[in-house]
Amino acid sequence: QVQLVESGGGLVQAGGSLRLSCAAAGRPFSYVALSWFRQAPGKEREFVAAINWSGSRVDYADSVQGRFTISRDNGKSTMYLQMNSLKPEDTAVYYCAAGAPYGRRMTGEYPYWGQGTQVTVSS
Repeated sequence: QVQLVESGGGLVQAGGSLRLSCAAAGRPFSYVALSWFRQAPGKEREFVAAINWSGSRVDYADSVQGRFTISRDNGKSTMYLQMNSLKPEDTAVYYCAAGAPYGRRMTGEYPYWGQGTQVTVSS
């Protein structure tokens, strides 16, 4: 069993920035790949970014490439998503996910999920 808890969501104007955090517990944090997903109203949950166990490899959805940065601090058992140049289209509930090999993009491949944190971008 692994527990994931997201935080840092909120309301921000278009063009602004926000940093999300995902704290993990229940298994050694240093050896698990992690991903961010998001789900907007009326849409399927979609892949946002992935990071391998050490943080040396990262992957991004085309929609956030160049604007979002995924990182992790294994000493703090925490993963981050730095979101810059935010757009109204980024409005969604953001989830962290674990339990799949690095870089997987389908929700069904992840057995562990956080509760989600709401991000709202106004124009």
